[in-house]
Amino acid sequence: MKTHDLTFASRPKLSIPHALTYGSKDIGFSPYGEHWRQMRSIAVVHLLNSKRVQSFRHVREQETRVMIDTIGKSCRLVIDLGKMLNLLANNIICRVTLGRTYEGEKFHELLGRFTYILGLFSFGNYIPWLSWVDRLSGLEAKMKKIAEEVDEFLEGIIEEHISKKRRMHGYGNKNENENENDKGHDLVDVLLDVQTENNTNNFILHRDAIKATIMDIFAAGTDTTSTTIEWAISELIRHPRVMKKLQKEVSEIGQGKPMITEDDLAQMTYLHVVLKEVLRLHTPLPLLIARESTQDVKLMGYDISAGTQVIINAWAIGRDPSRWEGHDKFSPERFLNNCIDYKGLDFEFIPFGAGRRVGVFIGSVNDLFDLFGSFAIVVSELALANLVYKYDIVALKETNTQELDMSEITGLTLHRKSPLLAVATSHFE
Repeated sequence: MKTHDLTFASRPKLSIPHALTYGSKDIGFSPYGEHWRQMRSIAVVHLLNSKRVQSFRHVREQETRVMIDTIGKSCRLVIDLGKMLNLLANNIICRVTLGRTYEGEKFHELLGRFTYILGLFSFGNYIPWLSWVDRLSGLEAKMKKIAEEVDEFLEGIIEEHISKKRRMHGYGNKNENENENDKGHDLVDVLLDVQTENNTNNFILHRDAIKATIMDIFAAGTDTTSTTIEWAISELIRHPRVMKKLQKEVSEIGQGKPMITEDDLAQMTYLHVVLKEVLRLHTPLPLLIARESTQDVKLMGYDISAGTQVIINAWAIGRDPSRWEGHDKFSPERFLNNCIDYKGLDFEFIPFGAGRRVGVFIGSVNDLFDLFGSFAIVVSELALANLVYKYDIVALKETNTQELDMSEITGLTLHRKSPLLAVATSHFE
């Protein structure tokens, strides 16, 4: 990811992502080359510019307020905090990307199946002559079915946006000086504008690439964000000292006002290090998306031939005892006296990867991190700050907080094995 970053900057053709991203026409899974460069440029210039990210601040704060109010209506009752956090992330990404939220189980179930199947193991990806196992197990049929359902949903979304644009033009409501960062202009609108303008070095943004990019945003922005906050609350429940210290900081900055806003977050030093420690211990994508070598290379004494798949275990790197004192202990203070960050420059801490193929919608070493990357981090910090500001949260039926089940389920993202059932008590009663 540093010395040989260019050699390992490509992606292998993996059957499941290839089927679900329209032949790897997205950003995350596309092979290194002109298509990837053009799509990344579109993301940086049009989707992820700082002005646009800031324009969605009202969405982040509104949806956080909705979640906090919902928990308030269930004070002293048992709540499934994981479900609430997943709904928060889904609603924010839906409004930012699609322009509105989608109620009902059908959409959430579809998105859940999409992210679940992305994390499944395919024999054919690693042992080509065993591809028949994927057919026999029903994996190929599942891929085809979910791909068709997702495509039908996305086609409906795009047609809905195209019809809206036609109506605006038809009624003469289009203002030539209209700011595209206005509340009504979501990321699908932006992609359709780029497609119409066709001004990206003669690169044609095909409809399949638009749909693949939309699913990139959902896959990167929902599951990883909600699970990060859920792991944070789990660790705070297990470590009352850390919980109290964070509550003290948030309360002093909040000063009794109804809600913590994004303006307050910059002052919350301890909140930042708590989140870093959560990302170290509970890396959202424990195995980063596979890379592929584009040429023969010698690496650490080994001869790696072109076309070799490389999988980076970010989870193990974050818990490496040779790099981290008390590697398996939750201790946010370890980040107070150093400048280690998750932007991809510190290779002992790479929850979002590093180099050219860093998680484009999560964080990046250069221009991307301060754009949409900060979007996901701000959602996590804003939700966590308001949860501890408003409520005392304890796990259900846990007399000893150290006994809280922290078992993990592996997949595309790192989930808790058991739901986080908790009871919240308001600080302001």
